[in-house]
Amino acid sequence: MLQPNDLPLVCLPVDLSDEAAASLVEFLHELIAALERLYSAQLKRYYNASDIARREVDPGNPPF
Repeated sequence: MLQPNDLPLVCLPVDLSDEAAASLVEFLHELIAALERLYSAQLKRYYNASDIARREVDPGNPPF
């Protein structure tokens, strides 16, 4: 029996023409660009916080 995690997140068509494949990729690039614009402030905060956390780790004294 299939469980929810057994299903693929996205079902992509496998037999696309060259033009359709190019259109799909262009759409995905535009979608990502729109998401980055929409969430740019949140992404900057997240990555800046991650950079600070990485710098605070002493390489001579790992946290594990």
